[in-house]
Amino acid sequence: MGRAFEYRKASKLKRWGAMSKLFPKLGKIITMAAKEGGMDPDSNAKLRTAILNAKAENMPKDNIEAAIKRAAAKDSADMKEVNFEGKAPHGVLLFIECATDNNTRTVANVKSILNKNNGELLTNGSLEFMFSRKAIFEFELKEGMDIEELELELIDAGLEEIEEEDGLCLATADYTAFGTMNEALEGMGVEIKKATLERIANTPIEISEEQHADVDKILERLEDDEDVQKVYTNLA
Repeated sequence: MGRAFEYRKASKLKRWGAMSKLFPKLGKIITMAAKEGGMDPDSNAKLRTAILNAKAENMPKDNIEAAIKRAAAKDSADMKEVNFEGKAPHGVLLFIECATDNNTRTVANVKSILNKNNGELLTNGSLEFMFSRKAIFEFELKEGMDIEELELELIDAGLEEIEEEDGLCLATADYTAFGTMNEALEGMGVEIKKATLERIANTPIEISEEQHADVDKILERLEDDEDVQKVYTNLA
């Protein structure tokens, strides 16, 4: 498969490891979505997508329901999405997505992790043209569905690229087409396994195995932080 599929596999939460770290991060996204658009996934597309992605990572139903209920709690923290841009060693660029109820804490933590591991926090906007934001949909072909016909039908919804391997499809569109793509797939009766907004490096770079060890150290520390949701790099 192509670069988008390989990037998707490489960035698929591989360093989060333990579910004890993954589920709270997914729960934050669910709670924020429920607070923003209501607690009914049928009328809240963002919540519906957050639940879908949590299920794709085998998050238990009880955890999902608890995350939704937290949105209605009077003492529920006011969570916000914030992004940071930075550099790791060996020319590796970092785009860091966070969800936090304390921006001061999150800034301090991210900056400290970068500084202690030969990295650097950049001014937001520095990497604007280094990454493209894409809507990525993962789903299985329905029985009897033709990939070429599906591609033609999805072009009007914003499809840029579709790849298929052993019945598993990966469809890519610009991030602005997330809603139209989601509606089009649902309208066709396609069961979406995962739907995410991701950042794909426009010019990926190669580094040595030894250099990877230095970069992995920063990535692991960042992804261990409770406020960090995802970290994207320009690694090939």
